[in-house]
Amino acid sequence: MHGLINTSIQSFVMQVYGNAAWSEICLRADLGFDRFETMLTYDDGLTEAVIEAAVDVLGKDRGAILEDMGHHLVTNPASEPLRRLLRFGGENFADFLHSLDELHDRVRLALPDLELPRFDVREHAPASFSLHFDWSASGLGQAVLGAIRAMADDYGTLAVLDYAPRGVHGESETITVSLLERHHAAGRDFALARAEP
Repeated sequence: MHGLINTSIQSFVMQVYGNAAWSEICLRADLGFDRFETMLTYDDGLTEAVIEAAVDVLGKDRGAILEDMGHHLVTNPASEPLRRLLRFGGENFADFLHSLDELHDRVRLALPDLELPRFDVREHAPASFSLHFDWSASGLGQAVLGAIRAMADDYGTLAVLDYAPRGVHGESETITVSLLERHHAAGRDFALARAEP
């Protein structure tokens, strides 16, 4: 697993639950260290051990932790470059959803070693979408759900999202999106060019 994903888990736990919780997770996961390095690659088993330890230490459901982590990844001020990359997907949330088809390849231009989901976006009606995705990071699909939910908020869109894990016959993980109100609230400010200080 790319270190960027592991450091995102680490950052989420430390900022939301504190350093003591992260230290306990490292001990229970038997990492042998207490900090991931962003640009290194780690065995997928370490990532899974950290998530399982987080479930025990935090006393929360795995899916809830992953969804919160995905949401945090987009909303955390330290992750502003990721948010900017995602916002380049379009002027509104529907445009953003359509742009997910290209996300994997866009990210690979900047970080060739980072493996993100490959999306197949289907629009069933003007307010109804399904996002089918495959990701080598199996079991982390609910983090994608959290990130997409955060992007709906970022655009000021009221949407209902549901997640379905990979099927027993190998079908892709799926997120269904129903847009209830495209301009429900003011979205977060975004400009293509950053303002000069």
